[in-house]
Amino acid sequence: MAKILLVDDEEHILQYYANELSEAGYQVETLDTGDQLLSRIAFFDPEIIILDIKLIDYDGLELLQEIRKEHPDLPVILSTAYDSFRHDPKAMAADYYVVKSFDLALLKTAVHRALEGNSYSLARCAW
Repeated sequence: MAKILLVDDEEHILQYYANELSEAGYQVETLDTGDQLLSRIAFFDPEIIILDIKLIDYDGLELLQEIRKEHPDLPVILSTAYDSFRHDPKAMAADYYVVKSFDLALLKTAVHRALEGNSYSLARCAW
């Protein structure tokens, strides 16, 4: 069972995504702030991180840069309500970029592709 670390400051998003991904067969751990993210990565050892860009306490794009420094091969999926960050140079460090939706088909596809090691990047390509 693949382990996913989900970081979002919106409780309803955390619960909905965690439930849907758990039902899809993934082990999901959630964080509602970016404060403990790097230490949680070391403890939980996820295979994928799903990271919100606009967190209450951190800029998700800055956290992405920190993740890349310490864990360059760990797949990161940016999940955000804002399509406008797609072309931000800092967002290009993500493996995938998914705009939040109640239809999790794109997110689940990104998770599946990240686990398979596909290099197709939503940060660089639009669907």
